[in-house]
Amino acid sequence: MLAHWARRWTAVAVVVGLGCLALTGVSGQGKGKKQGSFGTITTFATIAPHPGFPEGVAVDGNRVFVSGPARFGTAGTGPSAIQVLNRKTGQLEQTIHVEGEALAFEHALSNLAIDDLGRIYALSTQLGVVRFTKVGQTYVQEFYGDPLPDLPAVGDVGPGEPSTPTAFDLPPLPNDLVFDADGNLYVTDSLQATVFRYAPGGGAPQIWFQTALFDGAGFIPFGANGIRLSPDRSHVYIAVSTSAPLFGAGAVVRVPLENVPDEADLEFVHVYAPGEIPDQLAFAQDGKLFVSLALSNQIGVLSASGVELTRISSPLGAALPLDAPAAIAFDTRSKSLLVANHALLTGDPAHFAVLKIYVGDPGDPLEMP
Repeated sequence: MLAHWARRWTAVAVVVGLGCLALTGVSGQGKGKKQGSFGTITTFATIAPHPGFPEGVAVDGNRVFVSGPARFGTAGTGPSAIQVLNRKTGQLEQTIHVEGEALAFEHALSNLAIDDLGRIYALSTQLGVVRFTKVGQTYVQEFYGDPLPDLPAVGDVGPGEPSTPTAFDLPPLPNDLVFDADGNLYVTDSLQATVFRYAPGGGAPQIWFQTALFDGAGFIPFGANGIRLSPDRSHVYIAVSTSAPLFGAGAVVRVPLENVPDEADLEFVHVYAPGEIPDQLAFAQDGKLFVSLALSNQIGVLSASGVELTRISSPLGAALPLDAPAAIAFDTRSKSLLVANHALLTGDPAHFAVLKIYVGDPGDPLEMP
């Protein structure tokens, strides 16, 4: 199977290389860009340093929800939180504090999803999938799905027993989530090379798809990261931040949206060089795929066929530049992307923010069960 991947990866890499040669000198933003032109970056909102390290961003009506912190080293700090911002002004309206975390231990909140009733689903490293429902002026927290199981590495169990296709035994790390039209919830596990699925209504997660390609590598050994459905809802797209079988390179791949997808049906969409770290995904209405690149501090734009069309970067000397961009979500009304400025490596509190990038597209609507 690894040899099979290697052949497919080589073919994709050649295509990507040719595409990049054709794009030499193209920039998504530069000095002299007019306000409202493609790639224009503005500051939508700054995020308080506590909890800081924003990861998730989601839009619902006139509100924008931002979750965090998504980092290690949180033991002994305050609770995770979701900040509720006004979509028009970016002003903080209220903060939802997560209840029930054991604050003496590591605790974090990664990405968000919102259903058609406006209920918010958040991934907690301790609590699993938690749901928040607005009641009056407050949000009521409730259990939705169990935490991801801590599976042993494949070499540590007998035949047929649940395990991870990883070289080393690592704990679960829930990262991103997306619903399908039937209400199934898919969650990426960045350290266990697995995509889990929760049945409609939540409960216990089940292994949906695994592959050694998702086994991370390097000093940020995250494998499966962002996850979205294709606009025609036929495939699940997954951002692979780093991959040991790809010698540390990252990629966007896709698998059929089926009950039990076959590993042989995995397809490469685009391959990124080691150190770029593709993180989160968002489909435009016209079929383009936007990809946050956490370490190159850019937003990549892929065609429907996976060819990189351009990258959006902060201009040199920007007061608040893209810094480890994480979640990206469309603000349909302004035809812009909202980007969670994670600032994971710099840790600069002045960079904790949500940036707004005009792209002239309302975005592909997410499924809302």
